[in-house]
Amino acid sequence: MSTNIRQGTLADAGLLSELGTRTFSETFAVDNTPENMSAYLADSFNLRQQTAELSDPDSCFRIAELDGVAVGYSMLRSGDPPEGVTGDRPIEIVRLYVSRESIGTGVGAVLMEDCINESARLGFQTLWLGVWEHNYRAQAFYRKWNFLEVGTHIFHLGDDAQRDLIMQRTV
Repeated sequence: MSTNIRQGTLADAGLLSELGTRTFSETFAVDNTPENMSAYLADSFNLRQQTAELSDPDSCFRIAELDGVAVGYSMLRSGDPPEGVTGDRPIEIVRLYVSRESIGTGVGAVLMEDCINESARLGFQTLWLGVWEHNYRAQAFYRKWNFLEVGTHIFHLGDDAQRDLIMQRTV
């Protein structure tokens, strides 16, 4: 099976709401309280929030499909990076999510390659991201793609302040 990547549009708000909720839950529900998960999911993946993010000119969504079915997506966003990100013309990988049933199929790699290519096409020179300090699988994936740790920041999941590692690489 080959992975098709397409640009996300406003018409994808419902899809991204469902896919974001599902993939985030699949990855993090076991390590967080139901209350914090519910609060975060309700705030971050509701239809209004997804519509706003898709409408943001500083954001770019790329959707991965296998046989016409969305199995993952990425979200890039330009803006001021946190302290520690030192590369020129930075852009953040806000999300790189793959559904549980598609992990290990190469979808994540295709999305990462697309993030790198899309960032270069848009004129950015540095990719950066935050990854939970306890998400070792994701950290290994990012290191494989030459991301290096350059700092930390706090990510709020409901009322739980969690530590994220900040990683960057050259585009």
